[in-house]
Amino acid sequence: MGPKYGSKEYLKEAKQKAKKINVNVEYSKVKGKKLDVFKGDKKVASIGAKSYSDFIQHEDEERRKRYKARHIFRNKKNTPSYYADKILW
Repeated sequence: MGPKYGSKEYLKEAKQKAKKINVNVEYSKVKGKKLDVFKGDKKVASIGAKSYSDFIQHEDEERRKRYKARHIFRNKKNTPSYYADKILW
């Protein structure tokens, strides 16, 4: 198991992944969402449902593969699906 949502380790790992795609993340202020994604000072998306786990948390390669198969719009850049795929999965 990976770091628990809400921990410093979880946010640190999410920030490392976000940096690779030139965005920043913080814990979300939107009810039910995990992370807010920022480009510079502008918020561009809220990603991750709090009621579901993600790859950062469970580190299960089989679940990751199923997620990626289900989410066909994840390759359209600058969409919430894209950011969720790159940061959470």
